[in-house]
Amino acid sequence: MLLSVILLLAGLGLILVGANMLTDGASAVAKRWGVSDLVIGLTVAAFGTSAPELVISIMSAINGSAGLAIGNVVGSNIFNVFVIIGVTAMLAPIAVDRNLMTKDIPLVMLSALVLLAMGNGPLLDGDATPLLTRVDGIILLLFFAIFMRYTFAQAKNTNADEIDNNPQVKPMKGFKAAAWIILGLAGLIVGGEMFVDSASTIAHGLGVSDAVIGLTIVAAGTSLPELATSVTAALKGRTGMALGNVIGSNIFNIFMVLGCAATIRELPFGGISNFDLLAMTLACVLFWAFATFYKVRTITRAEGILLFACYVGYVGILIAKL
Repeated sequence: MLLSVILLLAGLGLILVGANMLTDGASAVAKRWGVSDLVIGLTVAAFGTSAPELVISIMSAINGSAGLAIGNVVGSNIFNVFVIIGVTAMLAPIAVDRNLMTKDIPLVMLSALVLLAMGNGPLLDGDATPLLTRVDGIILLLFFAIFMRYTFAQAKNTNADEIDNNPQVKPMKGFKAAAWIILGLAGLIVGGEMFVDSASTIAHGLGVSDAVIGLTIVAAGTSLPELATSVTAALKGRTGMALGNVIGSNIFNIFMVLGCAATIRELPFGGISNFDLLAMTLACVLFWAFATFYKVRTITRAEGILLFACYVGYVGILIAKL
Protein backbone atom coordinates (compact mmCIF):
# COMPACT_ATOMS: atom_id res chain seq x y z
CA MET A 1 0.00 0.00 0.00
CA LEU A 2 2.84 2.41 0.86
CA LEU A 3 4.46 1.77 -2.51
CA SER A 4 1.14 2.53 -4.24
CA VAL A 5 0.83 5.84 -2.38
CA ILE A 6 4.40 6.77 -3.39
CA LEU A 7 3.67 5.87 -7.03
CA LEU A 8 0.41 7.83 -6.85
CA LEU A 9 2.23 10.97 -5.68
CA ALA A 10 5.05 10.43 -8.18
CA GLY A 11 2.55 9.98 -10.99
CA LEU A 12 0.71 13.16 -9.99
CA GLY A 13 4.02 15.02 -9.87
CA LEU A 14 4.93 13.83 -13.37
CA ILE A 15 1.50 14.86 -14.66
CA LEU A 16 1.73 18.36 -13.21
CA VAL A 17 5.32 18.91 -14.35
CA GLY A 18 4.52 17.43 -17.77
CA ALA A 19 1.47 19.66 -18.20
CA ASN A 20 3.54 22.73 -17.29
CA MET A 21 6.37 21.80 -19.70
CA LEU A 22 3.95 20.99 -22.51
CA THR A 23 2.11 24.28 -22.02
CA ASP A 24 5.33 26.34 -21.95
CA GLY A 25 6.76 24.56 -25.01
CA ALA A 26 3.56 24.75 -27.03
CA SER A 27 3.07 28.41 -26.09
CA ALA A 28 6.62 29.24 -27.22
CA VAL A 29 6.11 27.44 -30.54
CA ALA A 30 2.78 29.21 -31.09
CA LYS A 31 4.42 32.54 -30.32
CA ARG A 32 7.21 31.84 -32.84
CA TRP A 33 4.52 31.15 -35.46
CA GLY A 34 2.96 34.55 -34.79
CA VAL A 35 -0.05 33.38 -32.76
CA SER A 36 -1.30 36.10 -30.41
CA ASP A 37 -1.06 35.84 -26.62
CA LEU A 38 -4.85 35.98 -26.46
CA VAL A 39 -5.32 32.94 -28.68
CA ILE A 40 -2.58 31.09 -26.77
CA GLY A 41 -4.39 31.86 -23.52
CA LEU A 42 -7.70 30.61 -24.88
CA THR A 43 -6.27 27.38 -26.30
CA VAL A 44 -2.85 26.15 -25.15
CA ALA A 45 -2.99 27.56 -21.61
CA ALA A 46 -6.60 26.47 -21.12
CA PHE A 47 -5.72 22.96 -22.30
CA GLY A 48 -2.74 22.89 -19.94
CA THR A 49 -4.92 23.40 -16.84
CA SER A 50 -7.17 20.50 -17.86
CA ALA A 51 -4.36 18.21 -19.03
CA PRO A 52 -4.19 16.24 -15.72
CA GLU A 53 -7.91 15.39 -15.86
CA LEU A 54 -7.68 14.64 -19.58
CA VAL A 55 -4.74 12.24 -19.24
CA ILE A 56 -6.15 10.42 -16.21
CA SER A 57 -9.62 10.01 -17.74
CA ILE A 58 -8.26 8.78 -21.08
CA MET A 59 -5.83 6.36 -19.39
CA SER A 60 -8.67 5.13 -17.16
CA ALA A 61 -10.92 4.61 -20.20
CA ILE A 62 -8.20 2.66 -22.01
CA ASN A 63 -7.57 0.52 -18.91
CA GLY A 64 -11.27 -0.13 -18.37
CA SER A 65 -11.54 1.93 -15.15
CA ALA A 66 -14.70 3.82 -16.12
CA GLY A 67 -15.47 4.78 -12.52
CA LEU A 68 -12.11 6.53 -12.24
CA ALA A 69 -12.56 8.29 -15.59
CA ILE A 70 -15.99 9.73 -14.77
CA GLY A 71 -15.33 10.14 -11.04
CA ASN A 72 -12.25 12.23 -11.79
CA VAL A 73 -14.32 14.72 -13.81
CA VAL A 74 -17.37 14.83 -11.54
CA GLY A 75 -15.22 15.07 -8.41
CA SER A 76 -13.00 17.77 -9.94
CA ASN A 77 -16.01 19.90 -10.87
CA ILE A 78 -17.44 19.54 -7.36
CA PHE A 79 -14.04 20.41 -5.84
CA ASN A 80 -13.60 23.39 -8.16
CA VAL A 81 -16.76 25.14 -6.99
CA PHE A 82 -17.07 24.06 -3.36
CA VAL A 83 -13.38 24.28 -2.45
CA ILE A 84 -11.66 26.62 -4.92
CA ILE A 85 -14.43 29.23 -5.08
CA GLY A 86 -15.20 28.67 -1.39
CA VAL A 87 -11.62 29.12 -0.17
CA THR A 88 -11.00 32.06 -2.52
CA ALA A 89 -14.15 33.83 -1.30
CA MET A 90 -13.13 33.22 2.32
CA LEU A 91 -9.84 34.99 1.62
CA ALA A 92 -11.49 37.88 -0.25
CA PRO A 93 -15.04 38.42 -1.59
CA ILE A 94 -15.25 37.71 -5.33
CA ALA A 95 -16.83 40.34 -7.57
CA VAL A 96 -18.62 38.72 -10.51
CA ASP A 97 -18.63 40.42 -13.90
CA ARG A 98 -22.08 40.76 -15.50
CA ASN A 99 -20.98 38.88 -18.65
CA LEU A 100 -19.73 35.96 -16.56
CA MET A 101 -23.00 35.84 -14.65
CA THR A 102 -25.27 35.98 -17.70
CA LYS A 103 -23.22 34.08 -20.31
CA ASP A 104 -20.42 31.95 -18.85
CA ILE A 105 -21.78 30.62 -15.55
CA PRO A 106 -24.96 29.35 -17.32
CA LEU A 107 -22.66 27.32 -19.60
CA VAL A 108 -21.20 25.66 -16.49
CA MET A 109 -24.75 24.80 -15.39
CA LEU A 110 -25.56 23.51 -18.90
CA SER A 111 -22.55 21.17 -18.88
CA ALA A 112 -23.63 19.74 -15.51
CA LEU A 113 -27.23 19.27 -16.66
CA VAL A 114 -26.10 17.54 -19.88
CA LEU A 115 -24.02 15.03 -17.90
CA LEU A 116 -26.86 14.56 -15.40
CA ALA A 117 -29.24 13.74 -18.27
CA MET A 118 -26.75 11.32 -19.87
CA GLY A 119 -26.29 9.61 -16.50
CA ASN A 120 -30.02 9.01 -16.20
CA GLY A 121 -30.48 7.03 -19.41
CA PRO A 122 -32.29 4.20 -17.58
CA LEU A 123 -34.92 6.63 -16.28
CA LEU A 124 -35.29 8.44 -19.60
CA ASP A 125 -35.33 5.55 -22.09
CA GLY A 126 -35.42 2.34 -20.09
CA ASP A 127 -31.81 1.19 -20.55
CA ALA A 128 -30.57 -1.19 -17.90
CA THR A 129 -27.17 0.44 -17.27
CA PRO A 130 -26.23 4.13 -17.10
CA LEU A 131 -23.62 4.53 -19.82
CA LEU A 132 -21.70 7.23 -21.62
CA THR A 133 -21.71 5.90 -25.18
CA ARG A 134 -19.44 6.90 -28.03
CA VAL A 135 -22.33 8.92 -29.45
CA ASP A 136 -22.57 10.75 -26.11
CA GLY A 137 -18.84 11.41 -26.33
CA ILE A 138 -19.20 12.91 -29.79
CA ILE A 139 -22.10 15.08 -28.60
CA LEU A 140 -19.97 16.36 -25.71
CA LEU A 141 -17.14 17.20 -28.12
CA LEU A 142 -19.60 19.09 -30.33
CA PHE A 143 -20.68 21.09 -27.28
CA PHE A 144 -17.00 21.80 -26.66
CA ALA A 145 -16.53 23.02 -30.24
CA ILE A 146 -19.50 25.38 -29.81
CA PHE A 147 -18.03 26.63 -26.51
CA MET A 148 -14.66 27.35 -28.13
CA ARG A 149 -16.35 29.16 -31.03
CA TYR A 150 -18.29 31.25 -28.51
CA THR A 151 -15.12 31.96 -26.53
CA PHE A 152 -13.25 33.23 -29.58
CA ALA A 153 -16.24 35.37 -30.58
CA GLN A 154 -16.29 36.92 -27.12
CA ALA A 155 -12.54 37.48 -27.21
CA LYS A 156 -12.80 39.56 -30.39
CA ASN A 157 -14.78 42.13 -28.41
CA THR A 158 -12.37 42.11 -25.46
CA ASN A 159 -9.13 44.03 -25.04
CA ALA A 160 -6.29 41.51 -24.74
CA ASP A 161 -4.88 43.44 -21.77
CA GLU A 162 -8.09 42.70 -19.85
CA ILE A 163 -7.80 38.91 -20.14
CA ASP A 164 -6.92 37.67 -16.65
CA ASN A 165 -5.58 34.30 -17.77
CA ASN A 166 -3.49 35.68 -20.65
CA PRO A 167 -0.13 33.98 -20.10
CA GLN A 168 3.26 35.60 -20.15
CA VAL A 169 4.78 33.36 -22.82
CA LYS A 170 8.35 32.38 -22.01
CA PRO A 171 10.67 32.86 -25.00
CA MET A 172 12.43 29.63 -26.02
CA LYS A 173 14.66 28.51 -28.85
CA GLY A 174 13.00 26.10 -31.27
CA PHE A 175 14.98 23.06 -30.12
CA LYS A 176 14.24 23.71 -26.45
CA ALA A 177 10.52 24.26 -27.13
CA ALA A 178 10.35 20.97 -29.07
CA ALA A 179 12.17 19.17 -26.26
CA TRP A 180 9.76 20.67 -23.70
CA ILE A 181 6.77 19.45 -25.72
CA ILE A 182 8.18 15.92 -26.07
CA LEU A 183 9.22 15.68 -22.41
CA GLY A 184 5.89 17.16 -21.31
CA LEU A 185 3.94 14.58 -23.30
CA ALA A 186 6.15 11.81 -21.91
CA GLY A 187 5.57 13.05 -18.38
CA LEU A 188 1.81 13.15 -18.93
CA ILE A 189 1.66 9.65 -20.40
CA VAL A 190 4.02 7.95 -17.93
CA GLY A 191 2.61 9.87 -14.97
CA GLY A 192 -0.95 9.13 -16.04
CA GLU A 193 -0.25 5.41 -16.27
CA MET A 194 1.42 5.38 -12.83
CA PHE A 195 -1.36 7.46 -11.28
CA VAL A 196 -4.24 5.38 -12.63
CA ASP A 197 -2.63 2.03 -11.76
CA SER A 198 -1.71 3.09 -8.22
CA ALA A 199 -5.11 4.75 -7.60
CA SER A 200 -6.88 1.54 -8.62
CA THR A 201 -4.55 -0.51 -6.39
CA ILE A 202 -5.23 1.77 -3.43
CA ALA A 203 -8.99 1.61 -4.06
CA HIS A 204 -8.95 -2.19 -4.11
CA GLY A 205 -6.71 -2.29 -1.04
CA LEU A 206 -9.12 -0.08 0.90
CA GLY A 207 -12.11 -2.04 -0.33
CA VAL A 208 -13.66 0.96 -2.12
CA SER A 209 -14.55 1.49 -5.76
CA ASP A 210 -12.52 3.31 -8.39
CA ALA A 211 -15.39 5.80 -8.50
CA VAL A 212 -14.93 6.85 -4.86
CA ILE A 213 -11.17 7.26 -5.34
CA GLY A 214 -11.84 9.27 -8.48
CA LEU A 215 -14.40 11.49 -6.75
CA THR A 216 -12.06 12.32 -3.86
CA ILE A 217 -8.29 11.71 -3.99
CA VAL A 218 -7.88 11.86 -7.76
CA ALA A 219 -10.24 14.83 -8.15
CA ALA A 220 -8.51 16.86 -5.44
CA GLY A 221 -5.06 15.98 -6.77
CA THR A 222 -5.78 17.05 -10.33
CA SER A 223 -7.41 20.29 -9.12
CA LEU A 224 -4.41 21.39 -7.02
CA PRO A 225 -2.95 23.63 -9.79
CA GLU A 226 -6.24 25.55 -10.06
CA LEU A 227 -6.48 25.82 -6.26
CA ALA A 228 -2.93 27.14 -5.95
CA THR A 229 -3.48 29.64 -8.79
CA SER A 230 -6.76 30.88 -7.32
CA VAL A 231 -5.44 31.27 -3.76
CA THR A 232 -2.37 33.14 -5.04
CA ALA A 233 -4.60 35.40 -7.15
CA ALA A 234 -6.88 36.09 -4.17
CA LEU A 235 -3.91 37.07 -1.99
CA LYS A 236 -2.89 39.51 -4.74
CA GLY A 237 -6.39 40.95 -4.95
CA ARG A 238 -7.22 39.33 -8.32
CA THR A 239 -10.13 37.14 -7.21
CA GLY A 240 -11.70 37.28 -10.66
CA MET A 241 -9.02 34.88 -11.89
CA ALA A 242 -10.52 32.15 -9.68
CA LEU A 243 -13.81 32.47 -11.56
CA GLY A 244 -12.08 32.08 -14.91
CA ASN A 245 -10.20 29.02 -13.67
CA VAL A 246 -13.33 27.30 -12.39
CA ILE A 247 -15.57 28.18 -15.33
CA GLY A 248 -13.02 27.09 -17.92
CA SER A 249 -12.00 23.95 -16.03
CA ASN A 250 -15.56 22.73 -15.39
CA ILE A 251 -16.62 23.20 -19.01
CA PHE A 252 -13.40 21.64 -20.36
CA ASN A 253 -13.72 18.69 -17.98
CA ILE A 254 -17.19 17.63 -19.10
CA PHE A 255 -17.25 18.61 -22.75
CA MET A 256 -13.63 17.88 -23.74
CA VAL A 257 -12.24 15.42 -21.16
CA LEU A 258 -15.28 13.15 -20.90
CA GLY A 259 -16.01 13.68 -24.59
CA CYS A 260 -12.56 12.34 -25.54
CA ALA A 261 -12.67 9.49 -23.00
CA ALA A 262 -16.17 8.31 -24.00
CA THR A 263 -15.32 8.49 -27.71
CA ILE A 264 -12.37 6.16 -27.09
CA ARG A 265 -14.38 3.67 -25.04
CA GLU A 266 -17.92 3.50 -23.70
CA LEU A 267 -17.97 4.39 -20.00
CA PRO A 268 -20.47 2.80 -17.58
CA PHE A 269 -21.28 5.19 -14.72
CA GLY A 270 -20.96 2.30 -12.28
CA GLY A 271 -20.28 3.75 -8.82
CA ILE A 272 -21.06 7.30 -9.95
CA SER A 273 -24.61 7.75 -8.66
CA ASN A 274 -27.25 10.44 -8.94
CA PHE A 275 -26.06 11.67 -5.56
CA ASP A 276 -22.72 12.63 -7.11
CA LEU A 277 -24.24 14.09 -10.29
CA LEU A 278 -26.77 16.07 -8.25
CA ALA A 279 -24.00 17.32 -5.94
CA MET A 280 -22.16 18.61 -9.02
CA THR A 281 -25.34 20.25 -10.30
CA LEU A 282 -26.05 21.78 -6.87
CA ALA A 283 -22.54 23.25 -6.83
CA CYS A 284 -23.24 24.96 -10.17
CA VAL A 285 -26.63 26.25 -9.00
CA LEU A 286 -25.15 27.68 -5.79
CA PHE A 287 -22.30 29.20 -7.81
CA TRP A 288 -24.84 31.03 -9.99
CA ALA A 289 -27.18 31.92 -7.10
CA PHE A 290 -24.47 33.41 -4.88
CA ALA A 291 -23.24 35.49 -7.81
CA THR A 292 -26.73 37.02 -8.25
CA PHE A 293 -28.02 37.40 -4.68
CA TYR A 294 -28.96 40.92 -3.58
CA LYS A 295 -28.05 42.25 -7.05
CA VAL A 296 -24.47 43.03 -5.97
CA ARG A 297 -22.86 40.21 -7.99
CA THR A 298 -20.42 39.31 -5.21
CA ILE A 299 -19.63 35.94 -3.62
CA THR A 300 -19.12 36.88 0.03
CA ARG A 301 -16.99 35.29 2.74
CA ALA A 302 -20.10 33.80 4.37
CA GLU A 303 -21.10 32.21 1.06
CA GLY A 304 -17.54 30.94 0.64
CA ILE A 305 -17.75 29.26 4.04
CA LEU A 306 -21.07 27.66 3.06
CA LEU A 307 -19.58 26.34 -0.21
CA PHE A 308 -16.63 24.79 1.63
CA ALA A 309 -18.99 23.31 4.25
CA CYS A 310 -20.97 21.69 1.43
CA TYR A 311 -17.82 19.93 0.25
CA VAL A 312 -17.04 18.68 3.76
CA GLY A 313 -20.60 17.38 4.01
CA TYR A 314 -20.41 15.72 0.60
CA VAL A 315 -17.16 13.90 1.40
CA GLY A 316 -18.54 12.97 4.83
CA ILE A 317 -21.58 11.32 3.22
CA LEU A 318 -19.33 9.46 0.75
CA ILE A 319 -17.27 8.10 3.64
CA ALA A 320 -20.38 7.16 5.62
CA LYS A 321 -21.69 5.19 2.65
CA LEU A 322 -18.55 3.01 2.42
